[in-house]
This record gives sequence, C-alpha cells and structure tokens, in this order.
Amino acid sequence: MRIVVQRVRQASVTVAGRVTGQIGPGLLVLAGFAPTDATATLAWMARKLVQMRIFSDEEGKMNRSVQDIAGEVLVVSQFTLLADARKGNRPSYVGAAPPPVAIPLYEEFVQLVAAELGRPVATGEFGADMQVALLNDGPVTIVLDKNDE
Repeated sequence: MRIVVQRVRQASVTVAGRVTGQIGPGLLVLAGFAPTDATATLAWMARKLVQMRIFSDEEGKMNRSVQDIAGEVLVVSQFTLLADARKGNRPSYVGAAPPPVAIPLYEEFVQLVAAELGRPVATGEFGADMQVALLNDGPVTIVLDKNDE
C-alpha cells in the first residue's frame, strides 16, 4: 500500500460534474493498493495517517495531527501510485491490485480512517474518472509506503 498525503486548506473530488467528496482544512489522501495488502497494513496506515503531526501549533512547529485540529480527511483511490516506470516509457501497473481486490481494500481503509478519526471521511468514486481540486497548505506532501512482505 502506498499513500500520498497532502495537507490542504480545502479539497474536493468531482465525477461527471458531481461533487462526490469535499473537505475544509485537513488531509487529501491518494491511496494505492497492492494485491498483498491485508487488514494489518490498512490499520497501520490509517493510524499513522490520523496521528501524523504535520499541522502547526501556536509556535509554528508541525506538532499537531489532523485529529488535534479537528480536521477533515478526503480519501481518493489511485492505482497509478503502484506504477513501475523503471523500464521503457509506459508505466506498468501489474503491482496494483485489480478492482475486485482493490475495492474492498479501499472501502476497509476508508472505514478504518473514519474509526481512527472519530467521524466520517469524504471519498472519491472508485474507478471513476475524477477531477481532484485542492488548495495545498505549506505545501506539505508526504509519501507513506507499507508492504506486507
């Protein structure tokens, strides 16, 4: 599993002209899943995401989590995060979980993040052509990678 976490002032996802998820200050999370990902991996990622201290405190130091600031989270599935572009000019996506495997992983991850956060999580629409809009704050962008192996 690989996620890209962006601290945002606001973010939204639109599918076919319809907003499917929208947040104010918080985290935009792009999430890619591997076929070997298991519940333990998803739970580790959800806990790490919600507890990661990347928001400023009163002294301007990144010392607060999204939980601490009562921020929101928007999770968007993105299989291209598992791309392998080491050979040739066309990335290979064989490392990404196929939809029948990835959909339940995505749904479980969203539920785990919501449980850690203590409130609902906004989402995109799995497999859809999505337009993601964001106002990056900082910018702060962090990549987290966790393999079951």
